[in-house]
Amino acid sequence: MPPPFPPPSLRPPAPRRPRCSGIAHFENAGGSYACRFVIDRLTRFYRERKVQPYGPAEPSRLGGEEMDEARARLAAILGIETDELCFGPSTTQNSYVLAQAFRQSLRPGEAIVVTDQDHEANSGPWRRLAAEGIEIREWRMDPETGHLDPARLADLLDDRVRLVAFPHCSNVVAEINPVADICAMVRAAGAVSCVDGVSYAPHGLPDVGALGTDIYLFSAYKTYGPHQGLMTIRRELGERLPEQGHFFNAGILYKRFTPAGPDHAQVAACAGMADYIDALHMHHCDGLESPAAKGRAVHDLIRAREVALVAPLLDYMAGRNDLRLIGSRDATVRAPTLAMVHERPGAELAEALAGQGIIAGGGHFYAVRPLRALGVEPEHGVLRLSLTHYTSEAEVAQAIAALDAVL
Repeated sequence: MPPPFPPPSLRPPAPRRPRCSGIAHFENAGGSYACRFVIDRLTRFYRERKVQPYGPAEPSRLGGEEMDEARARLAAILGIETDELCFGPSTTQNSYVLAQAFRQSLRPGEAIVVTDQDHEANSGPWRRLAAEGIEIREWRMDPETGHLDPARLADLLDDRVRLVAFPHCSNVVAEINPVADICAMVRAAGAVSCVDGVSYAPHGLPDVGALGTDIYLFSAYKTYGPHQGLMTIRRELGERLPEQGHFFNAGILYKRFTPAGPDHAQVAACAGMADYIDALHMHHCDGLESPAAKGRAVHDLIRAREVALVAPLLDYMAGRNDLRLIGSRDATVRAPTLAMVHERPGAELAEALAGQGIIAGGGHFYAVRPLRALGVEPEHGVLRLSLTHYTSEAEVAQAIAALDAVL
């Protein structure tokens, strides 16, 4: 029998607390449990380093060093240069700041392609640029399956397109899009790519360098960390776009798109995410590898674990004629985020599941455009169950029993 993944020593602390006893967390797409490394680093920063960082006094110096450590180690895992990684208060905020930079650099008549599969964070800020004379083209998914066909993108690309914004996977459809292939298409058309990875990164941090995306965004609080938004931006693009921070920081790439000062403690605590990946790799893999190789190995471990975990839930849903599962029933091509439509509103079902010890989500999840495109009224919403690699087989069985009781 293979060793448990993650091992007991690396499981998140929260489920072991008395208030969480017997409750199974199936709303990981809304926010995952923080790993103990992040909690320990955040606690230490507030207890020992909570002063202005980068000063000569030891607490200040150590605080700055820990912030730098977080950026350097996570960038290495993501396969990018250290200063190509920016921290901000959220992915939504990072997207908005980025859109302002493009607003200043684009000319009326130039075009941006967005999708109707995206969370609003990587759609709304770009669509608003229509008010500046920018043409907005919509790459539409199949209204029955939610599939986003790259052939439909090819029909939208011409010499006026400057940016294509699309998700690595949707937070309701969950099908994993072929990011590397799409980015290659976009690059060949002379445009840049902006990929929303918020719903994918919890299931294994990607090798952003290998994907070839110009911009990649995700949220630390969904990847076992604190509430921060992480944005990677290719150097040439970042230096070309108008800076959005303080003018005297224009020469520092990762500060060009950070108008406000960073949350020192949370940035420093993000190094705990790298600690967690290193610990998983050390426990399950042999040999010393580069940070990017470790990240890829842990990514593959997480994906394999989640594919096996979610299969019983997909089988259960396939056996019910009162549920419409959005997206593919093939666990290998989707994230383990299951949005389903029932005659009862999603929020009502989530409330009923809470009485069965299941934390689930109900509503539209800021995916108003995708749900409408799929023929689902956002006010009715969907029930969403989302798991991750630390979910146990017993919790999956508990969720199935709870669904039986509620439905």
